[in-house]
Amino acid sequence: RLPCGIRSSNCGGSEKNSMELLPKRKPNRLTGYDYSQPGCYFITICTAGRQPILRRGAQCAPASEIPPLTEIGEITERAIQSIPNHYPYVFVEKYVVMPNHIHLMLRIEGTGRTLCAPTPVGAVPRIIKAMKETVTKCARSPVWQKGYHDHIVRGEAEYLRIWNYIDTNPAKWREDCYYCQNEGV
Repeated sequence: RLPCGIRSSNCGGSEKNSMELLPKRKPNRLTGYDYSQPGCYFITICTAGRQPILRRGAQCAPASEIPPLTEIGEITERAIQSIPNHYPYVFVEKYVVMPNHIHLMLRIEGTGRTLCAPTPVGAVPRIIKAMKETVTKCARSPVWQKGYHDHIVRGEAEYLRIWNYIDTNPAKWREDCYYCQNEGV
């Protein structure tokens, strides 16, 4: 029996646990890395099902012609901008809200640790979880996919490359790996 009380039946007659048949999730975080330590972190978060719910219209043009944010997009932008209010050692260096995902670069200074918290207060996973929860609660519906992509920024050249990527991402929307051809207006 599975934990929910349903009997597991395997058509092939094998006695393998049905959970073993499910694909294994690749770990999202760098094993053993302390995501509260000082440094810059490049984060990408996609909407659930990569639905284009953050901007009106599927086509992003050059920065001067970016489609306006939807209500959920505005909630998202406010949540991103408020991160430093909740985490005094964390700064949002750069961000962009795209139709179905966001990119942001966070900079952590100091440790962000408190004596009473088992998980560092300024740890990237905690910051992203809180931001996603805030948007979801305000939107009153699921907004985000499970997890997010992160990259530890190593060095000035990489920092500048990522800064430029975030800055030019709207103009290159049709080339973006998150672009969906069938997005509606």
